[in-house]
Amino acid sequence: METANLEKRSVELSLVCPMINEEDMIQLFFATVTPLISECSQSFEIIVVNDGSTDQTLARLILMREQIPQLRIVDLSRNFGKEAALTAGLAHARGEAVIMIDADLQDPPELIPEMVAHWREGFDVVTHVRTDRYADGFFKRATANAFYRLINKISDTEITPNAGDYRLLARPALDAFLSLEERIRFNKGLFEWLGFREMRLAHARSDRAIGTTKWNYRKLFRFAVDGITSFSSFPLKVWSWLGFSLATGAFIYGAVIVIKTVILGVDQPGYASLMTVMLFFNGITLVGIGMLGEYVSRIFVETKRRPLYLVRKVYE
Repeated sequence: METANLEKRSVELSLVCPMINEEDMIQLFFATVTPLISECSQSFEIIVVNDGSTDQTLARLILMREQIPQLRIVDLSRNFGKEAALTAGLAHARGEAVIMIDADLQDPPELIPEMVAHWREGFDVVTHVRTDRYADGFFKRATANAFYRLINKISDTEITPNAGDYRLLARPALDAFLSLEERIRFNKGLFEWLGFREMRLAHARSDRAIGTTKWNYRKLFRFAVDGITSFSSFPLKVWSWLGFSLATGAFIYGAVIVIKTVILGVDQPGYASLMTVMLFFNGITLVGIGMLGEYVSRIFVETKRRPLYLVRKVYE
């Protein structure tokens, strides 16, 4: 991970945006955010991380540099995922404050001046919380709410529900974030873990201006598992209690069978019940092994110490 040896504090504000296959959004994105960030400061930069796009995103970004000299492009060697791409952009940011935003403009860019104003008041972190997620659909909203309820019950770090990556980090908070060396990253949780003086603002989330989301339910499920396993050991510990409870229940059930058969003389053919119990306990065992495997796989990835991302070229 590249965090050091970068010229920092040469600009006041940095705007960081990871992109993958956003060729149709580029013109609208810069037409929207550039006036807003330039209104906040004459000393700014816009960092776009090309996360392995397969369309004309990179080519159009390079052309955009002719119009916006403050644009810096970090071109990754392949697609590393949003968490890694966002971290790459933050590592290359030189501003005293950094604002993260998605290319889809669903989080309103017009709130950038308000974020900057709170930073200048002395806040190290300014976080936007989504109050209206009608654009996400009922099922996605329901699963997101269930995820936040679950993780906040089992994690020592409280994750703010519906707070995305749309936030501002002052340089001390940014440097602290970049010092965290996890390879499997759940950035929402890491931002919360940092602490620092925080201001939370509310906003409604709109529809995508152009195109479709790059997130599908498989990626969202993987993202949720990463979040839970990154910030809670409860899924490991629960199997001790579950095993003890099931063993106790099995002992009681066995005692009942002995009493009925030996004392009362009740016939116990039991094939169906035996198969049901065996399948149930085998299923529980496999689920437990699978959960253990999730944590072991994290240890495997972390101990290899591979870079979080690789940069092919920086255009600046």
